[in-house]
Amino acid sequence: MADKKPLTYADAGVSFEAESKAMQRIKDQIKTTYRPEVLSNVGSFGGLFALGRYQKPILVSSTDSVGTKLMVAFQANKHDTVGYDIVAHCGNDIVVQGAEPLFFLDYIGIGKMEPSVIEEIMIGLVSGCRDIGCALIGGETAELSGLYTPGEYDLVGTIVGVVEKEALITGDKIQPGDKIIALESTGLHTNGYSLVRKILFERCNYNVNTYLPELSTTVGEELLKPHKSYVKSILQLRDVCEIKGIAHITGGGLPGNVERILPEKCIARINKQNWDVPSVFKLLQHKGDVEEAEMYRVFNMGVGIVIVVAPDSIDTAMASLTESGESAFEIGEIVKGDKGVELCPNHS
Repeated sequence: MADKKPLTYADAGVSFEAESKAMQRIKDQIKTTYRPEVLSNVGSFGGLFALGRYQKPILVSSTDSVGTKLMVAFQANKHDTVGYDIVAHCGNDIVVQGAEPLFFLDYIGIGKMEPSVIEEIMIGLVSGCRDIGCALIGGETAELSGLYTPGEYDLVGTIVGVVEKEALITGDKIQPGDKIIALESTGLHTNGYSLVRKILFERCNYNVNTYLPELSTTVGEELLKPHKSYVKSILQLRDVCEIKGIAHITGGGLPGNVERILPEKCIARINKQNWDVPSVFKLLQHKGDVEEAEMYRVFNMGVGIVIVVAPDSIDTAMASLTESGESAFEIGEIVKGDKGVELCPNHS
């Protein structure tokens, strides 16, 4: 019987050398996100963070994935924006409750370790964390041979933030007469991509390099626009006026997400004529023959964040948001009735 060659982990598709090379390329970038409260180093078994200077701290956490937007990144071979996407998405999810982001953890599952791809993803993660003052305190990059198709990976993030108990934003103070403010999105953000891909790649037979005159850009460039972060603007607004409620407009659109913050007997009446719907949504609706109600249920339609304030706070709020560089517009008000969201006028 012939001697068999000793097997190694690399023979099974897992390379310690590639993993080490990838980590060496990103260590210094990760350290640029560290806050004074970080007590651990890159590579520690657990991330250490000293929580101080709070009287009655409430920890607020969120976890999410980039979803099928990753499939566009694979096709475009462009991986430096999806890391930013997941940080922005998670950061927005906790700042709507008034929380300041503290630290972030990432998970990358990949079939074959590609140091250059991992580095691109990390560039986005680091940039996102720096933008919101959040430490990239730990994570996991798992080489899972046979689980992922070559050239593909999954990206998931978890964020932890903190807010003083009395500053927690829950929506329970919302009442009839309050005003609704919208903050402009940068496009699709990270939701609705299964429908987007079906319309553009299957029905229209476009690819990421197809130039769309209606958008003055390619399909790939439009679809990979980063998810906008609203963290700094909202934290600044929180310091100058009372915020009664905030909704991050993700999956479920305006109807699904705004309703989540409403107390009983309150209707959010939103006027669709108070902002211009970006061209990408008009294109998708036309090419996919999608009903308007479905568009508002699946996509953000140009509104990334909805904020509810008292009538006497509207001017202060708008001034603060403008100072922060946001494109903000008043889109409606809270009225009395059975809890829900009304989009007016109804063109469907």
